[in-house]
Amino acid sequence: MNEIEDTKKRARQKEVSTRYINRPVEFLIKHNITPNKISYIGFFCTLVGSLIVAIYGLYFSLYLSWIIPAILGIAGAFDLFDGEVARRTGSETQAGAFLDSNLDRLSDAILILGLIYGGLVNYLLGYIILFLIIMISYIRSRAENEGVNMKGVGFMERAERILFILFAIIIELIFYFISLLMFGEPITILIPFITRVPVTPIFLISIIIFTFTLFYTVLQRLIFSFKKLKTMNTI
Repeated sequence: MNEIEDTKKRARQKEVSTRYINRPVEFLIKHNITPNKISYIGFFCTLVGSLIVAIYGLYFSLYLSWIIPAILGIAGAFDLFDGEVARRTGSETQAGAFLDSNLDRLSDAILILGLIYGGLVNYLLGYIILFLIIMISYIRSRAENEGVNMKGVGFMERAERILFILFAIIIELIFYFISLLMFGEPITILIPFITRVPVTPIFLISIIIFTFTLFYTVLQRLIFSFKKLKTMNTI
């Protein structure tokens, strides 16, 4: 990804951020909810949503199942709010950034483990996905320690990962329960090396796409970092 693409990506993210999170951020600031508290709330929501997924809650019922995307959606929103509140209130600190980064890594792991133990992802594939997510974060951290600016580098950054999983779950629920109501039983498929429980073809394809885009992001960041470091060393 070149500098122009990076700038455009960050501009789009900033526009979306400004458009959709102004009111909730202003509400949080007005009620003196600190960025650290927001980070903990987001982490707690991810933990609860992941636990429900882990106990096979995605297919509880037509109504109860929607608790999962609702909770994960709130968690994703709070993941945006903490940084924005910190910026607007001038309360950005190294300690706060450190806390937020570690809670993000824990949230990533807990969500994937929830999918694994809920049978929505096969054990081996799930651990591969978890490894790729860890690598995406590690490459950025290691490269930035060497002075490489990694902002906006990579197709599947954390916000994109959360949105992808969230929409995959929402589409899964829609397709699953509509087919159940129409035909008396849901249209599902089981491929053991991808999932451990029957899922709709849409979710199956989504997991495959998710895995490949994570791998692609790892390659993007590795290549970008290596090129930048080579350039820096020749200066």
